[in-house]
Amino acid sequence: MQDLGKRIIAGERRALAKAITLVESDRADHQAQAAALLTELKSAGRSALRIGLSGTPGVGKSTFIEAFGCYLTGLGKRVAVLAVDPSSSRSGGSILGDKTRMERLSRDPLAYIRPSPAGRQLGGVARRTREAADICEAAGFDVILIETVGVGQSETVVAEMTDVFVLLLAPAGGDELQGVKRGIMEIADLILINKADGALKPAATRTCADYAGALHLLRKRAHDPAGFPLAAMVSALEEDGLAEAWQNIEALDAWRAEEGHRAARRAAQARHWFEADLKQGLLDHLTRSPEVSAALQTMGAEVAAGRRSPRDAASAVLEALRRKA
Repeated sequence: MQDLGKRIIAGERRALAKAITLVESDRADHQAQAAALLTELKSAGRSALRIGLSGTPGVGKSTFIEAFGCYLTGLGKRVAVLAVDPSSSRSGGSILGDKTRMERLSRDPLAYIRPSPAGRQLGGVARRTREAADICEAAGFDVILIETVGVGQSETVVAEMTDVFVLLLAPAGGDELQGVKRGIMEIADLILINKADGALKPAATRTCADYAGALHLLRKRAHDPAGFPLAAMVSALEEDGLAEAWQNIEALDAWRAEEGHRAARRAAQARHWFEADLKQGLLDHLTRSPEVSAALQTMGAEVAAGRRSPRDAASAVLEALRRKA
């Protein structure tokens, strides 16, 4: 792991890919190696700006990320894209087609694109996306873009691993966000109305004004400077508004860093993921126990047959675990 860590810090692409594959593995020996590697990489002492990106289906997330990523590499920034694809609930497979959709960015020597399957993880991100970001940070990338599978209440999890959270919306797309917009708008730092070009530009202007007004109605957050969160228009197709979006992201991150909010946010995120990993580890440990597995099978059959309610069966299993403890 020391050798792999040195190769990652030196910027070796194959080592980076190998390390991310390692942290994504569920094998116990791989997880032990991954933990040792992440500890080794802390010595690099590097930091990157982590940007979370989510949006409604068809909003053009991949098109925006490619245009925005190419804009950043044009400024000399090294950009890593961690794109999370939805996994099939039946087969468990994922398409992982982000490199195909971002052909121009994938050829850029300053960019690195890593698609990963979401698996069974809720929240729009893979379980180990945060650790993949840690590895990219140690590899010397300046900006890490984390793309979620889509938009919804659970996609707010990406805000727990990023410094700035950007929500992409389509012109006249307010209705499709009605069921989720309160939760996700409360954590969005920047709302970008994409496809603000051609015949859609008037609709984009109206949508931007609507969301700018809605943001003013939300309670001001202590970790935001004046004017944030804000809504703006972009066109990934025409590459219009990208410079302004980057200026807003940089300004917000710089203010938070100066005020100490960025460090506090990172510390709170570390605590959150410690507790999440602990809970997941305990659950994995319990489900590997033959006794617990047998109890789950028995109670599951009871629930399926209608002889017990789900709550009653769960209480019985938990009670048995408490007695055992």
